Amino acid sequence: MIGSSDLSLFVAALVAVYILPGPDMALVMSHAAAHGRRAGWVTALGLALARTLHVAFAGLGLAALLKAHPAWFAGARWLGAGYLGWMAWSILRSDPGLRSASLAGPPGARAALRQGFLTNLLNPKALMFCAVLLPQFIRVEAGQLAVQYLVLGAILVVLGLAFDFAHASAARRIAVAWSGWGRGGAVAKWVAATVLALAALRLAAFAG
Repeated sequence: MIGSSDLSLFVAALVAVYILPGPDMALVMSHAAAHGRRAGWVTALGLALARTLHVAFAGLGLAALLKAHPAWFAGARWLGAGYLGWMAWSILRSDPGLRSASLAGPPGARAALRQGFLTNLLNPKALMFCAVLLPQFIRVEAGQLAVQYLVLGAILVVLGLAFDFAHASAARRIAVAWSGWGRGGAVAKWVAATVLALAALRLAAFAG
């Protein structure tokens, strides 16, 4: 059984990561602000699915494989950077919907789910985060290692989903409050595009 002190520290580490602005948060909040709370929540589900795969990949040793082959890791970074850059450009090109604080035509559930899924999945930093963090809180003396890994992985995914839901709800409330100024959608668009573009540049810089 995982000790309470280790579990508390693990949760605290996750909270510190999930409250920091990043491409995942930017995408969820922009979708919620522009298209409604439901769009943000569906995007959050896509992120959760990708995090689940990252936990599984880390357990299977894919992160170690990428680390052992720098060219593969660089390729993954370029792929992720390209996708984030494309997402930033797509958001900038969209209609800011100044009067309603919503972009033109909300994305379908599949599109929102796919965008959330790919944004996280194509970010190799998310995989490395799982591979580095999870083993630090697994103790041989605490019982079956696989069970501990599954418990910690489940906490990582569920807590991330909870924060994403909260971010989506907060973003929508802010967008509605600002809609009277006619700038809610425009602000959400530019903030999201900027965060995604910076994340893309960071990935590309480390991949180069």
